[in-house]
Amino acid sequence: MAPKFETFEAFFPYYLAEHANPTCRRLHYIGTILATSIFVGAVISQTWWLLIFYPLIGYGFAWVGHFKFERNRPATFDYPRWSLMGDYKMLYLFLTGRLAPILRDAIVKYGKIAH
Repeated sequence: MAPKFETFEAFFPYYLAEHANPTCRRLHYIGTILATSIFVGAVISQTWWLLIFYPLIGYGFAWVGHFKFERNRPATFDYPRWSLMGDYKMLYLFLTGRLAPILRDAIVKYGKIAH
């Protein structure tokens, strides 16, 4: 079980530390981008049944990353809303080239090992 957090800002370093494995992060990026594309496509086309794939794709890729590569329990189980927000923030930081130092600090803070 994850530690108790009162704010997203306090949760986010823990979230990042739970994603120390680069393959896990890559799978999150792929799942987040594909799921978001499906969401946007469903809204634009008003093909609402496609929305069923949003969580399936997003969680599918992420959970493979956690169970197979990171070998930990997804934070989604304890903090579903903040984990979704964390997926998007982690992707944004990666795409803007600002993730590395923040991730490094989070890994040190929570004593994780970057694989």
